[in-house]
Amino acid sequence: MTRMTRPQRKPKRVDLMMIRKLVCCLALVLPLSLQAAKDTSPQGREMRLAAGVDDVETVTKMLDAGVDVNSSNEFGKTALMMAVENGNLLTTSILLSRGADVNLETEAGCTALTFAAEHGMIELTALLLERGANMSAKTKSGQTALLLAARYGIVDMVEQLLFKGANPDDVDKEGMTALMLAAANGHLDVVNWLLSHGADPDRQDKKGKTALIYAADYGENTLVLEALVKANANLEMTSRDGATALVWAAGGGHAEAVRILLRLGADANAQDLDGTSALMEAVQVRSPATVKALVNEGADKELKNKERKKAIDFAPGDRSGACAMILAGG
Repeated sequence: MTRMTRPQRKPKRVDLMMIRKLVCCLALVLPLSLQAAKDTSPQGREMRLAAGVDDVETVTKMLDAGVDVNSSNEFGKTALMMAVENGNLLTTSILLSRGADVNLETEAGCTALTFAAEHGMIELTALLLERGANMSAKTKSGQTALLLAARYGIVDMVEQLLFKGANPDDVDKEGMTALMLAAANGHLDVVNWLLSHGADPDRQDKKGKTALIYAADYGENTLVLEALVKANANLEMTSRDGATALVWAAGGGHAEAVRILLRLGADANAQDLDGTSALMEAVQVRSPATVKALVNEGADKELKNKERKKAIDFAPGDRSGACAMILAGG
């Protein structure tokens, strides 16, 4: 009797899509380290110190002796980072020619590019970008090169990074954009550059604050307020506590900022979630100039908050102070 043979199974086709998914999953679970190998040897330390003071001869000598160009100190700082941080173009060029990795990170997530941006090293930034520096790299606090440059008002750096394609709406861990950081510190030129490159003036951070709210809270550069409103920033957007830019400006006692916002069309009677108005804030911080500006533009002195208190109820002492007199005299 002839035994029947089973039909042979066809070999399974390799599922390329499944392999790709598996690779992606592994990449998420096992991210590549961008930190350099630690080298606390005297030679490694000498090379990094030499890079920091632009001692090209010593740097070259250490490299020729076999010191790893990408080795770092205990904090992850490499010779390249030290050279960049101190503005040493020649040493930086030599280190790059000897294989220095532009995208290595310190323990805090800083790269050579973030050091260059923070210290306003325009020429070095151009060199690092040419060698493949990642503009999207973030420190542990979520700072990119653009965010750092905007925070410190380094307009030439901001211009360069935007020209190279940096995302104007990238955010840090608190959700703050470069525009918010520039507005919060009164950097008008940076604000204008970011707006001209499409930065969103109404984007909100984790606290619900916009660039306009940050500018109002800062209060010392009213031209920033005007630039943002000209770019169609929403005057009535609120932070998570329900406060508009006007309420924030009043709470800081920024009379001129309050006048500008009112002139631009801000609602003089807007109230936060507790019912606090700009006028109440101005009285609480004892700013007669701010109180007067609000009253002159029709702020309602009879508005009440959730505790049924009016602006006059926040006047100190026996209500004979300047703010109380403005409220009483109208």
